[in-house]
Amino acid sequence: MKKYFERLWNGLVKENPVLVLMLGMCPALAVSTQAMNGIGMGLSTLAVLVLSNLVISLLRKVIPDQVRLPAYIVIVASLVTVTELLIKAYIPSIYEALGIYIPLIVVNCIILGRAEAYANKHTPLLSVMDGIGMGIGFTVALTIAGAIRELLGAGKIFGFQLLPEGFGMTIFIQPPGAFLVFALIIAVMNAIGIKTRQRQLVESGCDGNCALCATVCSDRKEETAGAEEQQKALQEAPKAIEAAAKEGGEAK
Repeated sequence: MKKYFERLWNGLVKENPVLVLMLGMCPALAVSTQAMNGIGMGLSTLAVLVLSNLVISLLRKVIPDQVRLPAYIVIVASLVTVTELLIKAYIPSIYEALGIYIPLIVVNCIILGRAEAYANKHTPLLSVMDGIGMGIGFTVALTIAGAIRELLGAGKIFGFQLLPEGFGMTIFIQPPGAFLVFALIIAVMNAIGIKTRQRQLVESGCDGNCALCATVCSDRKEETAGAEEQQKALQEAPKAIEAAAKEGGEAK
């Protein structure tokens, strides 16, 4: 059960598609002028992510490698078309606000990236959990950015006036404001992450960053021991050859 919740945490925090992996930045920057737009875009992407991961995982042994990416695009395009029609029919206000960015979910690198990197190699249930985690992470990132931009740009959040009438720094509802807000959120996340890793390093001797770790963690002991034995054997090989040659000369 732990591995399923790990997929949720992974998409929400550890590998947040927008704030960590920097994927899907075009719609993130464009539609996050309001918190409601962020929720609409995030949930649309979440639905497509979950369904595409499920279908691709179910068909991963059927789709030939030679046409893998075209097949993914056909699957994703079909799901996006259904999602677009449903939004247009039942939530026209969101459809008008998001505009062209709904059909452009087809080429969103988050969708194709998770299909190729995860769904193509794992079971359907794990792939669905991965899609949910990544979709929630995308939705949360867009909603937070949209709320900040809407508050600073118009003094509102979800349409409710929180700051005095006439307040608003229009730069925050323009493209430069999107870059400033996302940069601020990423800086805060990085600061929290650095402090968390430092605390883990003090408490357990492991900061969770195995790629840059110079110590031997319990999960890596066998791998490290095997590498050390191989290195030792390589170092001792010349001595063994020299000793064997010496014994052969003495025998003669």
